[in-house]
Formats: sequence, structure tokens, C-alpha cells
Amino acid sequence: MNSKGVMLTCTLLLSQMFIACDFGTEPSGNLEFNTGLVTTEWLSKNVTQEDIVIIDVRSAAEFANGMIPNSINIPFDLTSTWTISKDSGLWVELPVLTELSAKLGENGITGESKVVLVTSLPTAGNPFSLASPTRVALTLAYAGFTEVAILDGGFDKWAAEEKTVSTTAKVITPAVFTAKEDNSLFVTIDYVTANLNKIPLVDARDAVVYAGSVIEPWAAKAGHIPGALSLPAPALWNTDGTYKTKTEIETIVKGVAGDDRNKEIIVYCGVGGYASAVWFAMTQILDYKNVKVYDGSSQEWVLSHDMETTAAQ
Repeated sequence: MNSKGVMLTCTLLLSQMFIACDFGTEPSGNLEFNTGLVTTEWLSKNVTQEDIVIIDVRSAAEFANGMIPNSINIPFDLTSTWTISKDSGLWVELPVLTELSAKLGENGITGESKVVLVTSLPTAGNPFSLASPTRVALTLAYAGFTEVAILDGGFDKWAAEEKTVSTTAKVITPAVFTAKEDNSLFVTIDYVTANLNKIPLVDARDAVVYAGSVIEPWAAKAGHIPGALSLPAPALWNTDGTYKTKTEIETIVKGVAGDDRNKEIIVYCGVGGYASAVWFAMTQILDYKNVKVYDGSSQEWVLSHDMETTAAQ
């Protein structure tokens, strides 16, 4: 080979190395697990990895009709493994940790599991489906999990790309799981009340609900908690159910909550779903360190407090 040929070969090799480094890709083999979001391409290459547990939070009927290979089904609903309803009538409250631990263990999940969550696109019957995996991610964080990701675009994107869909459920080997409770992720109504206008309070509901022109059935007072800022969770998603780019999400979040990644921020919504989506975006996609969720949210607040309809500045 002459000198020009050698230079061309070297240039091509260097270019390929640069591309691989620039985009974090590997020519073959398994890719590193990252919390936050994973793509359908990433999951297709790692679907058989033993330490990865794919939890499909769709309904049992949806799951039976078609599933990602090696996934398990633990549906999310108002009352499910992931939630309880309190005697006060509050929905989507945290489950009893011993019961959650038992259920996760039954499904072969251990403290070392790397969890990927799968959902579906919103429907008339389930308009909040994109918040289901974020609520599950928050609940898993409460139970001590640190390695949790969501499949960007969910099952719909997987199926649309004609990736393998199975109708045979995975054979599960039960395991032992013991939760490690992390209460630092949540605040109470008393804490919110004591810190109104002291700690930034973010309302994750739709803008029309925040403004008071629409009243949700579980919180029968118009408007928002006094002083709250509006950051609607649906602003985080594209119409196909994928998340907007990190840069776009960062612009949305900074425009409401500012850019101090260490300051305390409280997020709430109607019953605890959309708040988890904003928490997920801020802490798992971006790098905000001190975001907490007011779990009772509007449903609890209106039982003893008034709302306001004037937008916070």
C-alpha cells in the first residue's frame, strides 16, 4: 500500500472512532444502562440481559395481546401494586412497603435489578398513561431503587418499528426483595403550607386546570395552590409519546423553576401522576438534586385550603 493509501485508511479509522465516541455507540455487544430514558434500539440489544427487568405497566389485557419479549406485567392503576387509596379518599398514594416488596419479589425483582418501564400511548380510557411509568419510577425510588429507566415511546413505538412482539409470558423465578424506604422524596401538606412563597412550588397539571377554567373531579375548587408556578407535564412529551429532547426539556424547566440545580423545589398535580412526570424529567433527565413531590396534591389541598386563579409571577 502506498503512502496515500495508508493515510486514507488511517483517516477512515479515526473518523469511525470519533463517531463512536461522539455518540456513545458501540459496534456490537451490550450498551451501558443509563437511568432516565432508553431507546427502543437500546432495549432491542439488551432485552435478554439477566440483570435487566422489563416491567410493562399497561393493563393485563393489553399485555396479553402483545408484549416485549422477556417483560413482566405489573399494571399501574388508581389502586394497584403501585398505589393505595387512603381512607380520606386520596388516590394514588404510596403503597405499603412490605406489600410492595413482596410483590416485586414475586416477580423476580431484586435490589440489583436494572428496571426498564414500558407504557402505552394515551387513550380516551387512559388519558394519563404517559405518567404511569414516571409514577412507578418514583415509587421504585421511594423503595430504594437507583437504576430505573423508561422506554421512550413505550410499547407503541416498539411495535411500530416492527420489533419482536411476543404473546408468551416470561417464566418468572421468585426472588427476595427488601425495600429501603426513602422518605426524602415527598413532603406533606403541612410542609407545603409552612413554606408557601418560600420554596418554589410547581403545578404539573394542564394549563387550563392551573388557570381555573377547568376543574378536575378529584379537586372541586378552581385554580392552583397560592403562589404555584405552572409547568404542565404534557409539555414534556411529543405527540407520538416520546419525550422532547433534553435541550427542549431543559428550556421548559428553566423557564419555570430556574437553573439552580441544588435548590429545593416542590411539585404537585391533581392526585400524584403528572407531578411524578415533572419530577422524573427534572431529576432523571436533567440533574436537579432536590425536587420533592407533594403526594396529596390538589385532591388533599382543597379539603382544607382554597385555591387561587391569579398566575404567579
